[in-house]
Amino acid sequence: MANGSRNILVKICGLTTPDDTRAAVEAGVDLIGLNFSAQSVRRVSLDQARSLIVVVPGFGNRFAGVFVEQTWEEMAAINAECNLSFFQSYTAPWPVERATVSLHIAAFRVRSTEDIVEIHKHLELTHSPDYLLIDSFVPGAMGGTGHKAPWDLLAGQDFGVPLILAGGLTPENVAEAIRIVRPYGVDVASGVESSPGRKDAGKMRAFVQAARDASAAL
Repeated sequence: MANGSRNILVKICGLTTPDDTRAAVEAGVDLIGLNFSAQSVRRVSLDQARSLIVVVPGFGNRFAGVFVEQTWEEMAAINAECNLSFFQSYTAPWPVERATVSLHIAAFRVRSTEDIVEIHKHLELTHSPDYLLIDSFVPGAMGGTGHKAPWDLLAGQDFGVPLILAGGLTPENVAEAIRIVRPYGVDVASGVESSPGRKDAGKMRAFVQAARDASAAL
């Protein structure tokens, strides 16, 4: 879905420390991703997640839980503990009734035109999510790899729901990605880190500013 003239949504994913969480909010991020996947080097426990949420009380709990191949019961239980505003999953199919969970970001990895076709088919056959996140495809990895998604394949695509672009974004290339894909939002993890799971405050500020400037220029 094209961005148009509105301000782009900026999500920073994989926060693990209170200092980094405060720095992300100060940088002007719209949404923070907390990774609950056991496969991730950025995984946080329930106690860690709660500690990150409480350090930014003025942020309005705009946090997304990130889940990989976890059951809806697990997601609902974590949501009940943390009161998350969003949940992002790599799990399909999705339940029609989602009363126990929050706004749904459905995540897909893309490497080819065939993957794009499959996403369209999937959206036609099932209950639509609130947002669609498209990430790069790296075998055995679910996000945070630093590999770029195929922007050229996504250019001009309309999935019928707001598109959040992820995969290999950095302060240096996010403007080009926005210009080509024109997404509703952008999502970054490794591109603003000093080491896996530790964010760089300067890179976060630069990423947010670059995304805002690129969005305004469309």
